[in-house]
Amino acid sequence: MLFVTLIATAILGLGLASYLRMVSTQNYSVARSQAWNRAIPVLEAGIEEAMAQINKSTSAASFVANGWTLVGTNYVKKRGLGDEAYVVKVSTAANPVIESEGFSPIPLATGEFVSRRVRATTRSSSMFTKAMAADGGINLNGNNVRTDSFDSTDPLYSNNGRYDSTRRKANGDVATNGDVLNIGNADIMGRVSTGPGGAVNLQNNGSVGDLAWHTGGNSGIQPGYVTDDMNVDFPEVTAPYLIGLPPLAGSVGGTNYSYVLSGTGTQYSMSSLSLSGNGSGNRVMVTGDVSLYVSGSVSISGQAGIIIAPNARLRMYVAGASTSLGGNGVMNSNASATNFSYYGLPSNTSVTFNGNAAFTGTIYAPQAALSLGGGGNNAYDFVGASVSRTVSMNGHFNFHYDEALGRMGNDGGFVVASWNEL
Repeated sequence: MLFVTLIATAILGLGLASYLRMVSTQNYSVARSQAWNRAIPVLEAGIEEAMAQINKSTSAASFVANGWTLVGTNYVKKRGLGDEAYVVKVSTAANPVIESEGFSPIPLATGEFVSRRVRATTRSSSMFTKAMAADGGINLNGNNVRTDSFDSTDPLYSNNGRYDSTRRKANGDVATNGDVLNIGNADIMGRVSTGPGGAVNLQNNGSVGDLAWHTGGNSGIQPGYVTDDMNVDFPEVTAPYLIGLPPLAGSVGGTNYSYVLSGTGTQYSMSSLSLSGNGSGNRVMVTGDVSLYVSGSVSISGQAGIIIAPNARLRMYVAGASTSLGGNGVMNSNASATNFSYYGLPSNTSVTFNGNAAFTGTIYAPQAALSLGGGGNNAYDFVGASVSRTVSMNGHFNFHYDEALGRMGNDGGFVVASWNEL
């Protein structure tokens, strides 16, 4: 009996030990799984910090200003988050590659960590992926209002980089985060988008669709050319500087101008810009690659205007409440809309364009009500793209979107292009 009892006790003890071992292993596996899952949001925090850094930094000096260290061809940073931590590195390539490794402690296992690593590639993001975008309402009133597109970098869809109605495309998209888009009788050669549950209102002659749809004389919206999934954040504009050189009068080619902006990378500033009347003496001549910060309002009327010489570029930052581009407006001698960039700061709440001359450039003023009226004597009118709070278009106006803007530059910062766990 004693022998049988010992054998039975041994069997029961072995079974209990096995069960306890199984429970312990299961608890460890659950704890490790929890740590494994937590490692992802930890490394994501590293990627978020890296994205913020590359979108903020404009030079190698500014990149290392926030605790980053240059190691070989990568900027590296380590940050602890309580018991957890991440190590992230960013390559110095034109389109940075981010590698982030997150470390999470395993509960019930002192000193043991789980780590996971992800590599994310980035690409530059343009602000101008649509012909016309707004955060609020869009009203396209009047007659002979039209949008279409071309590609200044493709000879099949441009004439020496310029818009040509015989080589146009139908990507003149109009989009709003709001819930109402009034097309009226406009011809939208492209797609339209509203915020969730939004409505697109057309009158009898309004038309939205591709080239064949418009060539066929159709009205209404072509099937598949309207969506209600627009939900885009338009970041506020921050002036890159506040005090620059004061623009001075000057002569170019024997012609006198109110202001001459020259040089490469030169930064100018002024309290306000007001030009009116006739003659070149009431004009701004831009001969270099320059920036202009205007702390007050802008008003151009009569025969006055801003002239951008061939191969010159102007980035204009306006903090004043209103901007009125009348008269000859902005005369851009270049084919590319990137040669004139208008940026409205949060305090810039009104931008009015009534020029008779053709406009080639971009407008990014996410807090401004953009009003486009009049139109020139031909079908050129507005070439480029715009982002604003609202849009109101009246009279005869043709809006031509340059599709190259969606691929050029990184004015919209960098975004993640791919994401792979290593």
